[in-house]
Amino acid sequence: VYLICLPCSCFFLLLYLLGAFFLRENEPPLIKGWIPFLGKALEFRKDSLKFLLEQKRKHGDIFTVRMAGKYMTFVLDPLLYPHIIKHSQQLDFREFLQNTTPRTFGYPPVHSKMFSGLKEQIAYSFTLLQGNNLTLLTERMLDNLMLVFRQDHLGHSGWRSGSIYQFCLSMMFEATLLTMYGHPAAATRHGGVSALRDDFLKFDSKFHLLVQQVPIWLFWGMKAVRKNLINYFMPDHISRWTDMSEFIRMRMEMFEDHENLRDVDKAAHHFAMLWAALTNSVPATFWAMYYLLSHPEALQVVRQEIQEVFQISDVEFSSNTNVKLHREEMDKLPYLESAIKESFRLSSVTMSLRVVQEDFNLRLGESRSIAVREGDIIIMYPQIMYFDPEIYEEPKFRFDRYVHNGAEKTDFYKDNQKLKHYLMPFGLGSSLCPGRFFAMSQIKQFLCLMLLYFDLQLEDGQSHFEPRKAGLGFKLHSADIRFRYRLRADNKIDGGY
Repeated sequence: VYLICLPCSCFFLLLYLLGAFFLRENEPPLIKGWIPFLGKALEFRKDSLKFLLEQKRKHGDIFTVRMAGKYMTFVLDPLLYPHIIKHSQQLDFREFLQNTTPRTFGYPPVHSKMFSGLKEQIAYSFTLLQGNNLTLLTERMLDNLMLVFRQDHLGHSGWRSGSIYQFCLSMMFEATLLTMYGHPAAATRHGGVSALRDDFLKFDSKFHLLVQQVPIWLFWGMKAVRKNLINYFMPDHISRWTDMSEFIRMRMEMFEDHENLRDVDKAAHHFAMLWAALTNSVPATFWAMYYLLSHPEALQVVRQEIQEVFQISDVEFSSNTNVKLHREEMDKLPYLESAIKESFRLSSVTMSLRVVQEDFNLRLGESRSIAVREGDIIIMYPQIMYFDPEIYEEPKFRFDRYVHNGAEKTDFYKDNQKLKHYLMPFGLGSSLCPGRFFAMSQIKQFLCLMLLYFDLQLEDGQSHFEPRKAGLGFKLHSADIRFRYRLRADNKIDGGY
């Protein structure tokens, strides 16, 4: 038996090393790596931008990489993205979500026959993050930001110091929780938020591995962490909360219509929604704030713009008064929006994925096509274009990059062709984030309050920081970045930034 098995195992290993995945006609170049199963996953994880730029120099804008048992075809030319989006039947994002999110968050697949119609109901619920419902949601978010601001920060005088990320996290986490899920029946703020936030961070730190279907039991204590997060949103608990958003109320009602959905499953869905609302908006807010503080001239222009909008609206700047910044006024802040988008460009590591549903030739224009296989993954990786000097001159932070003559600038070019998709922090096509408008409002509101109420400075002696060039979504620097802040005297622009 051993004499038979040993030659067989050597034969299969040899096949792998020589290329068991033989290229078919018109397929992109294949980069396998020498480590079985993992392939190039470790190199990609270490520095995805550097890795992809090296492969681009060797193989061009399209190539396939074997990573963690999957074949991933990267398309790095943004001019080709519209062609990929058109093939929505053969290139599907929903299958990726259906196969990964239930296991990651601990609820049963919603496309199961046990829950007929639930998938469609969930999709419909996201319409409550648009239009008039979005207006109400953003107003509630501002009120809750002010609640936390006033109770935690507006009663102090003199300079205080802290971590930029921890400040953003504590404010955004609690205000978002209150906005979406409401308030306790007998209090204005929830208990146990600090512990909930800590568990959230622990789970979030392993999300990129969990979504790759690494078993949760491999991470010590992570199953208990996820259980704590889910238990916080058990139906009998949150049903007693008041002033809940229509979005969450509708989801609660539709979950109740499915008898096969256990209470713990419903709670897992609610936890997943809180995660989705915070996992990228908090680090995105952090980077926007950091770049403004590290560029005083940008901070001055943006603050002046916000100040002018408030003066036009006759808003009282007293720290005892709730600021009201309506959606119409938000649209009058082109420099703030540009600064946020520029921080998106520098810090976003978003990938837009599609799963190939069948073997076919993917047409990428009139004269170009590639052969792709069922089960492979197509990846659009926009970070490559964010640092392309042909598209973005001087790729370092420039707060007014997306403003032209006082209006939004949308004309960016490659190979003398205007790009349809030049900034993709919220995904693209079928993978476009349904909560993107709320997320943008969250970030704007937070920054408006910070700039109106506080003098802000980075602490001395800190080096310039850049986001890590690996991972998913918006990634933090490994070092803690600290700042100083104080309540502005009479809320007038004076010394300080």
